[in-house]
Amino acid sequence: MANAHEDPTQGRWLLAGAAVLVQLALGAVYAWSVFVNPYMEQMGWSRTQTALPFIVTIGVLFIGTFVGGRIQDRIGPRPVVLAGGIIYSIGLLLASLVDSPNELWLLVLTYGVIAGIGLGAGYIVPIAMLVKWFPDRRGLITGIAVGGFGAGALITAPVANRLIDPADVSQVFLPLGLAYLVATLIGGSFFRNPPADYAVPGFDAGRTRAVSAAESYTLGEALRTAEWYRLTAILTLNVTAGIALISQAAPAAVEITGIGAAAAANLVGLLAVFNGAGRVFWGWTSDVIGRMRVFLAIFAIQVACFTLLPSSSPVALFLVLASLVYLCYGGGFGAMPATAADFFGPANAGAIYGAMIVGWSVGGVVGPLGIAALADLTGGFTMPFYLIAVLALVSAFLPARTAKPAERAAPAVAAPV
Repeated sequence: MANAHEDPTQGRWLLAGAAVLVQLALGAVYAWSVFVNPYMEQMGWSRTQTALPFIVTIGVLFIGTFVGGRIQDRIGPRPVVLAGGIIYSIGLLLASLVDSPNELWLLVLTYGVIAGIGLGAGYIVPIAMLVKWFPDRRGLITGIAVGGFGAGALITAPVANRLIDPADVSQVFLPLGLAYLVATLIGGSFFRNPPADYAVPGFDAGRTRAVSAAESYTLGEALRTAEWYRLTAILTLNVTAGIALISQAAPAAVEITGIGAAAAANLVGLLAVFNGAGRVFWGWTSDVIGRMRVFLAIFAIQVACFTLLPSSSPVALFLVLASLVYLCYGGGFGAMPATAADFFGPANAGAIYGAMIVGWSVGGVVGPLGIAALADLTGGFTMPFYLIAVLALVSAFLPARTAKPAERAAPAVAAPV
C-alpha cells in the first residue's frame, strides 16, 4: 500500500524523458530527404521513385497507430512500444540489403511498409500514456512527447549524411537501425500506466471542461460522433498544408530565393527545429487559450504565410515564413492528442487518437503528391502556394464550428460543478 504522504506524480517526468527518447528515434523518418540525391545518383531513380519509400511510410503508419493504440489501451504501453520499436528497426535493417536499381520494391517494402507500421505503433503509445499521467497539463505534455518526433531529423540528418557511402547508400540503414533499436528499447522499458486511483494533488478534474476518465468514450462511441470526424478533418488539412512545404522546402527555397542547393539543405535542417518546437509551443498554448482557438490561429497563420511565400525572395523572409509553417505543422500534432483526450476522455485515448492518425496518412500522401504535380504542371511553386493558402482559409471554419460532445449533451449528462 502506498504511503499516504507519497506524491503519486513522482517519476512522471522521467516517463516524459523516456517518451522523448523513443520519439527521437522514430522521428528520424523526417530525415528521408538526406537519402534522395544519393539514391538518385547511385541507382538512377527519378525524384518520384526516391520519394516512394517515404510516402509509403507515412501512408501505412495509420495501421500501426490504429492497432497499437487499441492494444495498448488493453495491455499497457510497454509491450506495444517495444514491439513497435523492434518492427521499425527490423524494417530499416532489412532496407540495408537494397543494392540494385531493380530493388526499389524492396526498399518500399522494408523502409516503407514494415518500418512504417512499427513507426505508427511506437508513435501512438507515448502520447496515450502521458495524457493519463498529466491530466493537468495535457497540451504541454503531448507537445513535449511529439516534439521529440519532430526534432528526430535534426539529429539523424547530419549523422546519416556522414555515414552515407555514395557507392552503397543502403548500408547506412544498418547502423541507424541498430541505434534506433537501442533507443526504443531503453526508453520503452520505462513505460507504464498510472494506477487506477491515480490523481494529481491539487488538480480537480471535475472542474475542467475535459471529459474525465470515468466518462471516457470507447472508440466505437467516439466514431459515432460528428466531432471525431471534424477533429480528424482538422488534423488532415493541417498535415496536407504543412507537409506539402516540408516535402519541397529545398527546391522551393532555391527557386524563390535563388540560393544554392547546399544552402537550401542547411536551411531545411534548421527548419526541423521549428517542427519540433511547434509541437511543444502550440501544445502548451492550447492549455492556456483553448484547443480550438489554437487550431484557428494555426490555420490563420498559414493563410498569411502561403500567400506571402511566392514573393519571399529575401532568404530571411523565406526562412521566417517557412519556419512559421513548420511551427504550425508540428503544432497540430502537439495540440490534437490533448484535444482528443478532452473531447473523449483519456481512458481510450490510444485507440481514439490512433484512429485519427488516418489524417496524417491521407495528408502525408496528398500534400507531397499534390504540390509536386502542381509545380510540374504550372512550372513553379507560386500557384501551389496560393492554392494551399485558400485551403488553409477554408480549413479555419472547422475549429470555429467544433465543440466537445459532452457540452452538447449537457442536458442529458450534467457536468460536475
